[in-house]
Amino acid sequence: MAMIRWGRDSNVFSQLNRMQRDMDDLLSVFSPQTTSFFGPGHQTNVYPAVNVYNDGESYVVRAELPGVDPKSIDIEVTGDTLTLKGRREVPELPREASYHRRERDFGEFRRSLTLPDRVDGSKVVAAYEHGVLEVRLPHAEEAKARKITIKTN
Repeated sequence: MAMIRWGRDSNVFSQLNRMQRDMDDLLSVFSPQTTSFFGPGHQTNVYPAVNVYNDGESYVVRAELPGVDPKSIDIEVTGDTLTLKGRREVPELPREASYHRRERDFGEFRRSLTLPDRVDGSKVVAAYEHGVLEVRLPHAEEAKARKITIKTN
């Protein structure tokens, strides 16, 4: 950690941001959600990043998986849980090359998402294009909203 100088010319907010980043790096070693391939002090986000939305008929999960061979991705659905597993291979560097900066993780990954309702696992479809995996999970019949008519006398 660097020595912080406080004075008239220093920007307090940039110094506080720097301290926060340093603390995040330090604490990332102990975080159960993160896996670092680079050793202590390297911040790694949960992988893969996903967006999930409900289009009325299905939950749609879009996962960023650049550089992942779609054949290496396993998709499992159990009740209301979607699990994505796979592997991103380490690219080979030329013999004389070395990394100047390495922020992308490589190796095996596993990400489980709990959806708000049950889905129909027999109708799930997945597509992979331009490094983005899209999984459509249709709502189970028992989870769909139903209009109830009121009987009158």
